[in-house]
Amino acid sequence: MKQKYLVLKDDEAGKLAIQEYAELDKEMLSLLCEETYDTAAIKAAMEKDRNALIQALRTHNMYPPGTYTERIADAIVEMFQPGANPSAELFFEERDMFEPVVESVVNDPDDDDDDDDTEIEVDDLLDDDSDIDEDFEEKGIIKGLKKSIKASDEDTSLDDA
Repeated sequence: MKQKYLVLKDDEAGKLAIQEYAELDKEMLSLLCEETYDTAAIKAAMEKDRNALIQALRTHNMYPPGTYTERIADAIVEMFQPGANPSAELFFEERDMFEPVVESVVNDPDDDDDDDDTEIEVDDLLDDDSDIDEDFEEKGIIKGLKKSIKASDEDTSLDDA
């Protein structure tokens, strides 16, 4: 899922707003949440440390994942620098949060930990000499099979077919 966070700083009102958008329909971002903060509280949190800023940004309504919050915090710190842009757009792709899965080879020929005694060859499984097949040989058409489905007396379309 694609997400966008729009951070807007309004110096005149003393407010900082974060809007969270998500791609609910293909190529269309919809507003999910908007949270407004007092810039004085954000500045105080920034003066403490980065974790204090992250905790100040997270609310009951807006709790982005850690990697998202870190990038949002970086953008906010930059916005409070003299002469900085009062807005920032941050785009995220959910699948980028996960590291690529590396598939390991199940039976690596270079692996010395294999027990040769416990290996079962596929050919051994296919060439099984058991008498199971004899029990399932086709013995002709089954006679005397009772039908469990009956046609309704009112349904005449089945009689015509």
